[in-house]
Amino acid sequence: MAVFFTSDTHFGHAGALSRFRRPFASVADMDEAMVANWNATVAPDDEVWHLGDFALHRKPDAMAALLERLGGTKHLITGNNDGPATLALPGWASVQPYAELLLDERRLVMCHYAFRTWNGMYKGALNLHGHSHGQLKGMPRQFDVGVDVWDFRPVTVKQILASRQRTKKRE
Repeated sequence: MAVFFTSDTHFGHAGALSRFRRPFASVADMDEAMVANWNATVAPDDEVWHLGDFALHRKPDAMAALLERLGGTKHLITGNNDGPATLALPGWASVQPYAELLLDERRLVMCHYAFRTWNGMYKGALNLHGHSHGQLKGMPRQFDVGVDVWDFRPVTVKQILASRQRTKKRE
């Protein structure tokens, strides 16, 4: 079982196309591409932590059907655009505004929003967040897991850490 992280899918949100410069011809194309990318990445027994802003402008039954199409066991860390209907979807294994997870002996501090400081910051803990759509310069051990940063698909901690190493080598 692998553990993945993602954020800011904004399924159904027409404004995401222009505001975040997403390379899709329509909302339907965007949604279908992200579902396909998710399911090509995540196996049925994997776990996915979605760090907020799952869907906008979708009716509860459409959101539930969409969530059901996505592979893995899904947890929601609530974002500013996740309303009561999103939080109540039956496909979430858990829903909370903040979570800490110990994964392969590394503490992960997760919230929709980036932190200036976080629990375990000086002891190697990582802060995983969304909300900024790749527009916020990260601090050491802080990573935006949003789809706009990660080719519109969920990502593992190993992939996240490898990306930071590639960036350091280029500097």
